[in-house]
Amino acid sequence: MAHLLGAEAVHLEFPTKTVFDGITLGINDGDRIGIVGRNGDGKSTLLRLLAKRIEPDEGRITHRSGLRVGLLDQTDKLDAKQTIANAVVGEEPEFRWASNPRIRDVISGLLNDLDWEQPIGQLSGGQRRRVALAALLVQDLDVIMLDEPTNHLDIEGVAWLAKHLNERWPANSGGFMVVTHDRWFLDAVCNLTWEVFGGAIEPFEGGYAAYILQRNERDRSAAASEGRRQNLLRKELAWLRRGAPARTSKPKFRLDAAAELISNEPAPRDAVELSKLATARLGKDVIDVENLSYTTDPDPEHPDLAPRELLRNVTWRLGPGDRMGIVGVNGAGKTTLMKLITHQLKPTVGRVKLGKTVKIATLTQEVRELDEFGDDRIRDLIAREKAFFVVDKKEVSVSQLVEQLGFTTAQLQTPIRDLSGGQKRRLQFLRLLFGEPNVLILDEPTNDLDTDILAAMEDLLDSWPGTLIVVSHDRYLLERVTDHQYALLGDGSLRHLTGGVDQYLKLRAASLSAGSSQPITSAASTAAAQAETEQTGEQSAPAAKTKLNGAELRAAEKNLARIERALEKLAQDEERLHERMATHDQSDYAGLAALVEEQSEFNAKRDGLESEWLETSEQLLAD
Repeated sequence: MAHLLGAEAVHLEFPTKTVFDGITLGINDGDRIGIVGRNGDGKSTLLRLLAKRIEPDEGRITHRSGLRVGLLDQTDKLDAKQTIANAVVGEEPEFRWASNPRIRDVISGLLNDLDWEQPIGQLSGGQRRRVALAALLVQDLDVIMLDEPTNHLDIEGVAWLAKHLNERWPANSGGFMVVTHDRWFLDAVCNLTWEVFGGAIEPFEGGYAAYILQRNERDRSAAASEGRRQNLLRKELAWLRRGAPARTSKPKFRLDAAAELISNEPAPRDAVELSKLATARLGKDVIDVENLSYTTDPDPEHPDLAPRELLRNVTWRLGPGDRMGIVGVNGAGKTTLMKLITHQLKPTVGRVKLGKTVKIATLTQEVRELDEFGDDRIRDLIAREKAFFVVDKKEVSVSQLVEQLGFTTAQLQTPIRDLSGGQKRRLQFLRLLFGEPNVLILDEPTNDLDTDILAAMEDLLDSWPGTLIVVSHDRYLLERVTDHQYALLGDGSLRHLTGGVDQYLKLRAASLSAGSSQPITSAASTAAAQAETEQTGEQSAPAAKTKLNGAELRAAEKNLARIERALEKLAQDEERLHERMATHDQSDYAGLAALVEEQSEFNAKRDGLESEWLETSEQLLAD
């Protein structure tokens, strides 16, 4: 493989710390590198160094002759006066860029809901971010570097970006580097992982799952004082090995090492025990959403915009200990539903009934609620909040919780106004737990957090006994901490996803292909579609919907019930298989391999049943 770029004995210092100390590394054709590490350890700085945006104090950065490198910073540098069209394709004639398959793919994947002639200055922060990403991806580049590209992308956008990057170059050509906290994305696109820590960079083969295993093996050989961290990583591995029902592919790392590592590790959550604890705190009734509909009020500043019906006839019941995840496109009404549940908004129709003992805490997307404490130090704020609280019938001191979420003793003296976005996010989460709520709502909780802190948060949530609602575009987090996922669809309905996030993506793809999505207003998307039609010489026709007759309808309903029974039985059989794995002789590698093969057969069978369930459900919905 040809060498693309590299760093030789690079040393870089900032006034208060040494960022890199003598690092040497290289990127070759075909490398797809995920960069992980704690916030502040130099991940973004590494990208800027390798892109030659900044110069090292010592050593040198080398690029192959004629190398084309593109970097997406965390902050865009778009001109507020230029239009989206000018920012993305410049002055290039429409017939030329619209005939380019890569440009069409980027525009349809990122900008199909935007007005092509809208000025950049009128866009929201998330929309500007998408324009900046599109402006980079339409270019013909040898190496692409992305710094937190999944911020402001919904689940569909993240899936599209992964597919685009995987198909952008032929095998063993092109180079790609990404800094992101989205662990599903890392597994989907990366074949190498670099961990940045302590001024050094340690490489690992594979994506995030493989990195977790190799890092755990490294930590197991370290001092016994690292025990708590090892247990946390083993718990994450246990979840990765067992897999959530929605995961259709498993990480490809050494199965014998993984089996030995997690053989005695219990499931991440004891659902029965958590349910008992939550019932004791909450009682039987928690949240009942009954026949709820919500339509936005007219906007006096924009009288031409008609009110939108975000939710329609939604009924949803949450019991003690339930752990629910919600997905949907931006603007579908996820945050609105949370505000209706917390009574910040009143429904247009229907009602939200809360149990008598319910105490709700919400982690919002904003951190402005800490502004009033800007002059306080972390320690002073914590001391006013609480000295200890009880988790799983055990007293946990605040200092233990603070340490678990990554605050050192020295950092406790830091004024809150000087904290980074990730540190404020962690402190915001801590303050919620200090109040000992029994219903926790997390609205996009992964913003600004690195992978280590996310794992620590997930570990805390595993032992937290209340009812949990998570709204997130991070599918790894959803599958990790929730037991059931729901989707807010374009018609305002709330649908249970028995097949998890993968089922949601299939539903959205089917909806878009059937022409049931919202009208595309982007002139670029229209031009791109016309160019594609001209190239293929085909004119698509709307698919005709065939209604089921009475006998066919009954047969479909009967088939759906059969599939659901088969899925339930499969889940029970799989649970027994996991028990056999846990008790099997870990030195019997042949036996373990047979059990792993049996697990693969279960996975294939479940995938087939879920696909059949989805097809049958679509038939019934179409009818």
